[in-house]
Amino acid sequence: MSQVRVLTVEDDAVTANEIVSELTQRGFAVEWVDNGRDGMARAMSDEYDAITLDRMLPGVDGLSILTAMRTIGIQTPVLMLSALGDVDERVRGLRAGGDDYLTKPFDPEELTARLEVLLRRRQAASVARETALRVGPLELDLISRKVRRDGEEVVLLPTEYRVLEFMMRHAGKTITRTMLFEAVWGYHFDPGTNLIDVHMGRLRKKIDPPGVPPLIQTVRGSGYILG
Repeated sequence: MSQVRVLTVEDDAVTANEIVSELTQRGFAVEWVDNGRDGMARAMSDEYDAITLDRMLPGVDGLSILTAMRTIGIQTPVLMLSALGDVDERVRGLRAGGDDYLTKPFDPEELTARLEVLLRRRQAASVARETALRVGPLELDLISRKVRRDGEEVVLLPTEYRVLEFMMRHAGKTITRTMLFEAVWGYHFDPGTNLIDVHMGRLRKKIDPPGVPPLIQTVRGSGYILG
């Protein structure tokens, strides 16, 4: 896995060294620039996973850098840093497009923790924007709601589609009947019903027709697994 790339734009060398040292120890790849003009150029390259951005910088101030980034659509998470800790300044930074705001002086560990939160949010947002799920020869288009196996469309009923989507999101893991009931039907498992078995039987006939390696397997006594 490639390192997370962080750009640190900070004109105070002592503060910058603290940030670089802490983040490097945590496994980040950090690049430091000490002025606003270079910071603007690097930030606008859109090559970083996160940015720590000082509010007051020589050349170009942090708010200008942030505004320029957001204007052209660069959504890199930005943690604003500033000795200006009053509410109005924090609000200005956040409204300009900052994702978080940390007042100086700060604990480097807190800075790392805040960056990690921003990176998790970005990852979650990226997952939310995904448009397709793929498991081996199986593809599910989340926009058109069409399913294909080996390029051939598989026509599913709405409930079958929801069951398959849930299974594809948890591919390779055992999925219990209780999990399917709660995710697809929204209520707890009733051991007296064969609802799951009926839908799974229909889904298998469509996803795993004769002559192809089956993707849906039964885990005896537990549930099902896709993959």
